Amino acid sequence: MRLLPGLFAVAVALMCLPIGASAQGFSALARVLPEHSRLVDDRAGARLELGLSQGVPYRIFTLDDPRRVVLDFQEVDWTGLRADPFIVSDIVRDIRYGGYVPGWSRMVLELETPMQIAAAAMTIDTVSAEARLVVELEPIEAAAFAAGAGAPYDPRLDLPQPAPIKTRPPRDADAPLLVMLDPGHGGLDPGAEAEGGIAEKDLMLSFAYDLGERLVRSGGFEVLLTREGDYFVSLERRIAMAHRQGADLFLSLHADSVSEGMAHGTVVYTLSKAASDVASAKLAERHDRADLLSGSDLSKVDDEVTDVLLDLARQETHPRSAALAQSVIEALMEQGGPVNRRPLRSAGFSVLKSADIPSVLIELGFMSSPRDLEHLTDPEWRARAAQGILNGLLNWREADAARRALVRQ
Repeated sequence: MRLLPGLFAVAVALMCLPIGASAQGFSALARVLPEHSRLVDDRAGARLELGLSQGVPYRIFTLDDPRRVVLDFQEVDWTGLRADPFIVSDIVRDIRYGGYVPGWSRMVLELETPMQIAAAAMTIDTVSAEARLVVELEPIEAAAFAAGAGAPYDPRLDLPQPAPIKTRPPRDADAPLLVMLDPGHGGLDPGAEAEGGIAEKDLMLSFAYDLGERLVRSGGFEVLLTREGDYFVSLERRIAMAHRQGADLFLSLHADSVSEGMAHGTVVYTLSKAASDVASAKLAERHDRADLLSGSDLSKVDDEVTDVLLDLARQETHPRSAALAQSVIEALMEQGGPVNRRPLRSAGFSVLKSADIPSVLIELGFMSSPRDLEHLTDPEWRARAAQGILNGLLNWREADAARRALVRQ
């Protein structure tokens, strides 16, 4: 079966399977078969071979800048698969695989040189029900690769279409604030990693649940998460979710790693002024403007006016974000920290670019620091850190309400 880039191939040939194989349960999660999976350099190109415990729907396409071959599956358990058999000199420089969105998994091959999908086919063993996917890659000119690259839209895998704009009703002064917690990374993007299989994505998801429970129990906050499991969520989707849910605050949670120096302690980031100006221009170029400002329909507004409106929104939001960051750091210090010697910073992180939602990115610690890693994996320290962030939010809410009341006067 030939597969053109971007088309789904439902390669489960159930009619060809014996009754016993079908009764094995195709509803069970497909498992990768590492011993049958590799990338072969055949000089004229390359051949990707992937063994699976059963056939699953899949699609294949290419992306540019950087050049990648992307395979989406419904759904695969990657346990036991190693990257080594796929890193072939002059063809593939890196490979990632994991959850993408709930119900879907993704494998990404980052290419050293432009390659096109010449053919793809999945075959099913009629006795064992095991599947074998073979993808043939062949060289192509860079310009032709770029022209043919791009992900096809599918509502099961991609950003939702813009929803109708709804103006949020005025919130009572004493009503809980809606906080969007954003556990960093997820799925095929593990974030920082440490020995023993410790991944940033897992630590931050666990911490987000703990923090979320404390926020809700305080009575002052409602909580939503950008992801509730180990799957990939794009940076754009994270911001879109906050707008569509009418979030009052956005907290992104991370635990980075540095290769040089010995950074340690908590750091809280806000959006830098320079990044804010660039963000306004970039966001104004987007077509799905339902996600730019909560309660405002910018779909018929030109780029220049949109840019001005975003800047006006940030004039109010940026000081509130800075005050939030300061409040969180002070509360964490009261809980015993430790915080970084320069704990308040600004940067151009994509998840901080919402124009009208106070947003901060909290680096709880650095996994490259032995002391921080010990803290991050210690339930007692994590509980103190979560309590510190809660205290910071409570203090900020009280001060923010007082400041806004003065502005209205």
